[in-house]
Amino acid sequence: MSRTTVPAVAITGIGAVTALGEDLPSSWKRVLEGPDGARPVDLFETEGCRCRSAAQAAMPPLSSLTSKELGRLPRASRFAIPAAREALAQANLLSAEGKVQLPEIPLCLATTEGGMEFGERFLEELRMGRSGHLRWVGRYQPQQQSIDLQRYLGLQGRSLVIANSCSSGADALGHAAQLIWAGESPCVLSGGFEALAETVFVGFDSLHILATGRCAPFDRKRTGLLLGEGAAFLVLESLEHALARRAQPLCLLSGYGQATDRYHLTQPSPDGSALCRAMESALCREGVPAASIGYLNAHGTGTPLNDEAEGLAYSRFFGDGWQNPRMSSTKAMTGHALGAAGAIEAVFAVLALCTGRLPPQWNCSEPLPEVERALVQPGEFRPRLDHVMSVNVGFGGSNAALLFSRYG
Repeated sequence: MSRTTVPAVAITGIGAVTALGEDLPSSWKRVLEGPDGARPVDLFETEGCRCRSAAQAAMPPLSSLTSKELGRLPRASRFAIPAAREALAQANLLSAEGKVQLPEIPLCLATTEGGMEFGERFLEELRMGRSGHLRWVGRYQPQQQSIDLQRYLGLQGRSLVIANSCSSGADALGHAAQLIWAGESPCVLSGGFEALAETVFVGFDSLHILATGRCAPFDRKRTGLLLGEGAAFLVLESLEHALARRAQPLCLLSGYGQATDRYHLTQPSPDGSALCRAMESALCREGVPAASIGYLNAHGTGTPLNDEAEGLAYSRFFGDGWQNPRMSSTKAMTGHALGAAGAIEAVFAVLALCTGRLPPQWNCSEPLPEVERALVQPGEFRPRLDHVMSVNVGFGGSNAALLFSRYG
């Protein structure tokens, strides 16, 4: 396929479930206005941990499912189904019965835990001397959420689950766009989902990277990250396909970049070079200059090493003393949803592009000098944004960047 025939990728629907709300409007309102989603964890015992809080989400109702069906679903599926349904409904792809109307829509999904709590439940039953129910083992794998989405939303088509640490969500969206750019599919449903699990929570706590107070990305006194959970989905279509069925594009996904630094299993490269390469790659596809980005949703975990390296990368990429793009990390509000983070933050970036309202950088009273002038303040509004970017940095040195552009 020649460069001139590569289709534009339109975003026609978005949806999310986070610790801030059971749908996207309620989540977006709290991202802009607060308060954050931190609360004591009550899903499992945290006694003995340094941190005992997380951005734990409320379970959205699924009124169309029986109690027996709900009991079979892991938390990740309970988040993924309503978030995907919200995105498909906005894209006008659902029938009156709540089933997808297109004959085939591939899935590009992201997670790092899947239904891990089912595996934990099985092991706990064995530890207590009981026969572990094999259904817990059969339904804890990451592909279970793909099966659940297809079953309850009537989806048909191929399915891919990406588990690439904290950049998984952005990578899933990038791969979905690549399917459309390559002409392999006119429409893809893509997103990420994650549910809090004891194994992961305790593991992060043992690394001493969970916040002992408020999660404060890019603050000099930051103490660590806040784990979160939830799901977010986007409907991606070729622009031609969207217009042919009279869908209203929200924006275009115009660039995707990915780079690996190979520095350390859990620490980012201090110079941020791989993140710079990922951002440059995302911009190069359409030849968009860095100065044209109006808002950047940063990875910003609140850990000492990540935020320092990320701040240096942005200063290197946008120039010393940079003020634009305006920047914030919404993890201060939603927590770090790991495999779902890239999708959740992409949705917030799309809303910033569409509305001009910028998510503030909360919990940051003493900002790092590398980012101080660029941090979004409460109430900031830009009447016109042409491009926004969302970036993610993951364990193992994975870096991903997504570029969204105004349509029309």
